[in-house]
Amino acid sequence: MADLFDADPPPAPLAERMRPQTLDQVIGQRQLLGPGKPLRLAFESKTPHSMILWGPPGVGKTTLARLMAQGFEAEFLAISAVLAGVKEIRDAVARAQALRAGGRRTILFVDEVHRFNRAQQDAFLPYVEQGVLTFIGATTENPSFEVNSALLSRAQVYVLESLTAEELGTLLERARRVECPQLQIEDAARSRMIGFADGDARRLMNLLEQIAVAARAAARANVDAEFLEAALARDLRRFDKGGEQFYDQISALHKSVRGSSPDAALYWLVRMLDGGADPLYLGRRIVRMAIEDIGLADPRALDIALNACATYERLGSPEGELALAQAVVFLACSAKSNAVYVAYNEARRFVQKDATRPVPLALRNAPTRLMENLGYGREYRYAHDEPHAYAAGANYFPEGMPPVEWYRPSDRGLEARIAEKLRFLRSLDAQAAPDQ
Repeated sequence: MADLFDADPPPAPLAERMRPQTLDQVIGQRQLLGPGKPLRLAFESKTPHSMILWGPPGVGKTTLARLMAQGFEAEFLAISAVLAGVKEIRDAVARAQALRAGGRRTILFVDEVHRFNRAQQDAFLPYVEQGVLTFIGATTENPSFEVNSALLSRAQVYVLESLTAEELGTLLERARRVECPQLQIEDAARSRMIGFADGDARRLMNLLEQIAVAARAAARANVDAEFLEAALARDLRRFDKGGEQFYDQISALHKSVRGSSPDAALYWLVRMLDGGADPLYLGRRIVRMAIEDIGLADPRALDIALNACATYERLGSPEGELALAQAVVFLACSAKSNAVYVAYNEARRFVQKDATRPVPLALRNAPTRLMENLGYGREYRYAHDEPHAYAAGANYFPEGMPPVEWYRPSDRGLEARIAEKLRFLRSLDAQAAPDQ
């Protein structure tokens, strides 16, 4: 009787078996891997550097990290921020230090790096700076918001894109020849599989494995669209998006709100929810829309957007999704203004280019007698003690700063009243000018 432990192990998943072994086998990411592109040049230089790979699932982040370790002749250590803690970080660093002592480089790959808290992310910094290890983080979230600025400043960010329908088609044919060379997939079924995958190579491989098993069980030599629908699990059909890109749909949702089309905004919201998008991710984008496109024309928009996120967190799906729908409709129907958004960007550009101007003495706080003697706060005019609670003619900018007018309120919604008030205050400034 054969020993159960002598049995051959089951084969690795198709996605793992199809993982590229060389850079030339990688499908997609031509903007990074094409001739003269950043990651191609990094491979050719044989000089590793710390980086963050940002992109949706199934686009090759782990594969690229493994290929870098291979190309740079470095040890590849991988940890997942979902499962790892301080102990795993220390163990990885200790391993890297031991390898360095033996003259070998280490690439530490941290998957889902945005799941680490600030202290965990900071733990890597001294070892990155000392050259003990080369850090490669992978994230599906915007690193500007999810990765500490200290770590972000020491790592180059590379943006990976979802695979196109053409790229997925190439991958599908390559994998078919490996997994089920006798199986023929009709064009309609092939297109639907690519649509189901929605730019995710790993999902496409899983789909092909599932279809191959179903075809063998049914003794079929070909797969048509009808058989595909019957073979796929119900929860996979929701990803049938015709190959359209996730971020394109976000853009369509945002532009529908900006364009005051509540029905189109609802369509794109429901499309994305049906496609498996994280509702709280959509909630964050809705908050951004309230700030960027409605602003002070209707400040209620921001409250409603924030409340929609809080409601979803409390109720979950599907009840909480109705709150997101309500927010989207309200934003689409609201008065629109991007005046604050424009003003903020203009002010930021000015400050980035301008010198560091000292704070005027009148505006400085004077908590000590020394500061009082130095004139801190001496000529400050307390607005509440003046007519209209406004110190007409007072200047709150640094001395010598050129006149600016970044915030220009629109004539829509509440901002029309704000504009009227600002005109009145400016008239008071003009009347006070001879006295200043």
